[in-house]
Amino acid sequence: MPVFTLGIEEEFQTIDPVTRELRSHMSKIVEGGQIQLQERVKAEMHQAVVEVGTNICTNIHEAREEVTYLRKMVLDLADKQNLRIAAAGTHPISDWQDQLITDNERYDKLIDEMRDVARSNLIFGLHVHVGIENRNEGLHIMNALRYFLPHVYALSTNSPFWCGRNTGFKSYRSKVFDKFPRTGIPDYFSSAAEYDDYINLLVKTNCIDNGKKIWWDIRLHPFFDTIEFRICDVPMRVDETICLAAVMQALVVKIHKLHKQNLNFRPYRRLLINENKWRAARYGIEGKLIDFGKQEEVPYHTLAQELLDFIDDVVDELGSRKDVEYVKTILEMGTGADRQLAVFRQTNDLKRVVDYIVEETSHGLR
Repeated sequence: MPVFTLGIEEEFQTIDPVTRELRSHMSKIVEGGQIQLQERVKAEMHQAVVEVGTNICTNIHEAREEVTYLRKMVLDLADKQNLRIAAAGTHPISDWQDQLITDNERYDKLIDEMRDVARSNLIFGLHVHVGIENRNEGLHIMNALRYFLPHVYALSTNSPFWCGRNTGFKSYRSKVFDKFPRTGIPDYFSSAAEYDDYINLLVKTNCIDNGKKIWWDIRLHPFFDTIEFRICDVPMRVDETICLAAVMQALVVKIHKLHKQNLNFRPYRRLLINENKWRAARYGIEGKLIDFGKQEEVPYHTLAQELLDFIDDVVDELGSRKDVEYVKTILEMGTGADRQLAVFRQTNDLKRVVDYIVEETSHGLR
């Protein structure tokens, strides 16, 4: 069996501890971090965003060590600049119009092309790469995985507030990102060649300069032999990030095994999967998703158990049973969005919500 390696990227907010607003001083964190972490810490388009990425990890235990180490390092670097670090898909109160843009030719071009759509893209995600055997196998797996994206996404929902408003969504981050082109659930592709033809056509017609400007919820990475999950909000806790990564890895392995046994997972149309994505964004784990096989609505908690049952036969060989079963903890305590909303109901104060996010981001690390 191929080694289904893991790589995890998290995008964090840099917070002023007094105002609780985003503060655009992350360059000092990045500069300080790169001395110790090299390419594992980087700037993003908005100066109040800092991204960290693990090395290639051979299993979920290595991934936990890396994610934990990187969070600790970023927290310490921020402390030295009198800043705080927060992990949530959006900031509860800060307005995108007030944020400074990182001085970088790539970002300048993006803003020149997309204007306020790019400037307003003040969101924070979790990206998980799972290593694959080859692009053809990866394409087959990606086609099947599209069905499960809303199920995984619901567990990550962590962005109910936007510019000081309760949006009514558990994940408003995806609504912000929807304004970008080439986002959302991808189409079905019959082969890696068809997929590459699509990308090459966009490059040829000056829509994109390379495949990294394909921002779908899941994609074959243009340069590495990985499937990249991009749909999730960045979660508050390390435990949540590792749980989501473990579930994603197990799904890739399960679909791969079925394919090797000539057992195909039924593909569903993107239009149908989008219905579940909308429900996941709006209601998170408290709503119902559609079981398209049964053609009926099913409570999310029931579908989450079905998901765990589906991957149950691969989690032990991956050594990830404990991490995968943290799904049950998320269902009990609520996602980041549920917990943010609970704090807001108790305090009616979004600054207290920011404080809570900051506390949760360092949960178990100090």
